[in-house]
Amino acid sequence: MTKRKTTAIIAFVWICSLAIAPPLIAADLQHERLSEVKAFIESYCLDCHSTGDAEGGLDLEAFDFSADQFLREDLRTDRWEHILRRIDTRQMPPAMADRPSEREYEQVSSTLRRILDQRSKEFPRVGTVAAIRRLTRLEYQYSVRDLLGIEIDASDYLPKDESSHGFDNITVEELSPTHLDRYLSAAQSISRAAVGGSGNGPVGVTIRQPADLSQETHVAGLPFGTRGGVLIQQHFHQTGDYAIELKLTRDRDEKIEGLDRKHHIDVLVDRKRVHQFTVQPLKGQKGWRGNDYTHADSHLNTRIRIEAGTRNIGVTFPKTFSSLSEEKRQPFDANFNRHRHPRRTPAIYQVSIVGPFDSEGPGKTASRERIFGRDYDPAAATRADAQRMLQRLARRAYRREVSQTDTDVLMKFFDRGNSEAGFEAGIELAVTAILVNPNFLFRIEQRAASDASQSADAMGQGVAEVNDYELASRLSYFLWSSLPDDRLLGLAEQGLLQQNETLESEVQRMLADERSRALVDNFAAQWLYLRNLDSITPDLRLFPDFDDNLRQAFAQETKLLFNDVLRKNRSVLDLISTQQTFLNERLATHYGISGVAGSEFRAVDVSPESHRGGILRHGSILMVTSYATRTSPTIRGNWVLENIFGTPAPPPPPNVPNLKENSAIQLTSVRERLAAHRANPACAACHDLMDPVGFALENFDAVGRWREFEDTLDIDSSGYLPDGTELESVDQLEAGVLARPQIFAHTVTEKLITYALGRAVQSDDGPAIRRIVDAAAKDHYTLSSLITGIVLSDPFRKWGTNEQ
Repeated sequence: MTKRKTTAIIAFVWICSLAIAPPLIAADLQHERLSEVKAFIESYCLDCHSTGDAEGGLDLEAFDFSADQFLREDLRTDRWEHILRRIDTRQMPPAMADRPSEREYEQVSSTLRRILDQRSKEFPRVGTVAAIRRLTRLEYQYSVRDLLGIEIDASDYLPKDESSHGFDNITVEELSPTHLDRYLSAAQSISRAAVGGSGNGPVGVTIRQPADLSQETHVAGLPFGTRGGVLIQQHFHQTGDYAIELKLTRDRDEKIEGLDRKHHIDVLVDRKRVHQFTVQPLKGQKGWRGNDYTHADSHLNTRIRIEAGTRNIGVTFPKTFSSLSEEKRQPFDANFNRHRHPRRTPAIYQVSIVGPFDSEGPGKTASRERIFGRDYDPAAATRADAQRMLQRLARRAYRREVSQTDTDVLMKFFDRGNSEAGFEAGIELAVTAILVNPNFLFRIEQRAASDASQSADAMGQGVAEVNDYELASRLSYFLWSSLPDDRLLGLAEQGLLQQNETLESEVQRMLADERSRALVDNFAAQWLYLRNLDSITPDLRLFPDFDDNLRQAFAQETKLLFNDVLRKNRSVLDLISTQQTFLNERLATHYGISGVAGSEFRAVDVSPESHRGGILRHGSILMVTSYATRTSPTIRGNWVLENIFGTPAPPPPPNVPNLKENSAIQLTSVRERLAAHRANPACAACHDLMDPVGFALENFDAVGRWREFEDTLDIDSSGYLPDGTELESVDQLEAGVLARPQIFAHTVTEKLITYALGRAVQSDDGPAIRRIVDAAAKDHYTLSSLITGIVLSDPFRKWGTNEQ
């Protein structure tokens, strides 16, 4: 043997020996690293976190800094992850305390990351996802749409889902008696509508407009040259005559405001006028003062023939042009209340649709084609045809291959309906059975013991991969809030979905699909509190220009920005700072931006002088973080801490007094009143975190308008970030967020994982989240790169056992 070969063999053996016995080496290395962390903690953290009076219950004086603990499988890393997060966001130590240099911060942060990330590789763990989870109301709605090709409003059938950790898909592990009853009635109604069955006769629907909706201008989606009214997307299960009845909006005295002359009302089906009503004031009887409105809208009913299928029903007023009225003061932008902002013209309050009468049958609809197929011949259909139809539907509905048992159950329902009322009645009954089947209503993940034991040998105790069908469901309900399509199910059936290249390709395909709009309407609407807008009405004495039109415009601006970031593969940082926003005329007027006309939203380049751009400047965010009468730096600051920095303040202690409001005798600013509030030590701990951040948004009032004064007092928008960075305005707040982009990207990733998995983020997720964020940094933190990283991560593709 040559000397060169001998040297090579010795080197190979030496390398192998290092690989075989790492614990001692790792322990020595971690001991050295933990000494750095301990020195940092002792120098900067023990003033607040020492035994006896530990801030937030975190006692670091008695904390175990030994390296041996990281070699134990049962070590819980939640405290370590909490410390790392606070150090990364520079919230430890507090802004006003003696603080380390940036170099010290980066060094201890890097050290803790290496220790925790290395441990996660040696002892892989993932959080536990519930094995059985009910579909949320919106998931049910979208699943019915994609299964049967019929649009429904699930709020008409199902109760609201409660929210936890910011999302409503977490508290869905149980099925209440109310849900059970509602699911059954919903399934019967939906299957009848999809198949086109006659049922027990005509059915009806009533649509009411919000009381504070102004109807003086054009409504998006209705023909130009019209004003006010409503646009309704409605499924008609059979062709026939449908009775349509209208009611006009009345004030509290039952007067139809604005009805002082003749007006026309158009009824449209798919933008074509099919009927026109005329309304005019009726003179009162003898001795009656003024007009009599008792029966002014009693004649607004007719029957219209409508073809089966999903139709757009419009009810609107042809716009008439009149001379400008001369008033002593500038008119309000809102027009819906006689006493503050009266309607100038009549408005639609309610539309009722009942039918069909004189039915001509179900016709050809998208839902019938989805159920029966294109080549369906009612006269020649056989039981074998029914079986094929139901197996195809059940495969999509159950999100897996259909067993013979599944088929036998459905065929029993078909046979029963077929024997009583014919082939289509049998299909309708079987579709009802599919919609109440637990395999449709619940997302079920099988937790086989053999899988757990097998995976424990390969990957560490308590971790196993979800199977391909379960992965397909996780992916589709994450990105679409709906069922996997045939392509996803096909990949799952072939066993190809676990491949990284396949998953990456599917993520890009699914994000490009219009169904990914669910990330806007479901994820972003909850993360950014847009669903709270409907429950908020500012004090109309202080904000008389506010109406439902503005409320809807607020939500639409934020949704369109998020959608633009999603569709154009932009960085999530563009949610914070952008020189473009989305406006229609109503919102532009509210913001004081000229040059925007019409009801349609469009992208608008904004100047720094407009004070518009990212979400921190959106009326939606600013209003949901305010009270009805004033702004709240506390709520706004905590919103930023939770949703931008990912570190919400702790809940308030019990029996804390409310902030004193202004009185007519003494006028003080919100800042001054909060300063007095923080004088209470019980309040100061939280408010010292929240208020300084919220002050930076004080130039925006409670409905998002820019202001320089609060009443007669100058606005002081100075504050500071948790890292001590001083702020003078929203511009500097945005700059502070962008200075450490990984913090916001980390928060977005946490929110996405919570939404994707239907559970709170756990300490075991920390290393995976950091890997996702680090990888996305190479792509400038685009939203799609964060989503792709989540889908490829262990928390998304694996499940943890109870033994963890």
